[in-house]
Amino acid sequence: QLVESGGGSVQAGGSLTLSCKASGYGGRRVCMGWFRQAPGKEREGVAAIMILGATTYYADSVKGRFTISQGNAENTVYLQMNNLQPEDTAVYYCAASDLRASIHSASTWSYWSQGTQVTVS
Repeated sequence: QLVESGGGSVQAGGSLTLSCKASGYGGRRVCMGWFRQAPGKEREGVAAIMILGATTYYADSVKGRFTISQGNAENTVYLQMNNLQPEDTAVYYCAASDLRASIHSASTWSYWSQGTQVTVS
C-alpha cells in the first residue's frame, strides 16, 4: 500500500511537497516515483529515484523545479515542487516497483497510490 500526502492548492510560483510511504511490504522497493494525470490527458511520469544508489530521473517539464528524494524511513519518498505553474495542475500519484521501472512507461510500475490533487492558479 502506498499512502501519499501533501497535495493542495497554491498560486503560481508557489511550492508544495508531496510525501509517500510504502507499507505492508517485506523488504525495500527497487525504485519509487511520481506520476501525474491532468483532466483529459494520459498519465505522465514526473520523477523517479532508484532506492539503492539514489539515482534520479525527471521529466523535462519539471527539471530544475521538482526534486525527488528519499526519506530516512525505508520506502519513503518526497517530491519537492517549486515554482509551480498552472500546467502542473493534476492528480499526482506515487508509484513503486520491485524491478527497474521507467517514468516513460506507467506499465513498468507495480504499485500505485490513490492520488492527490495539486491545483495551481
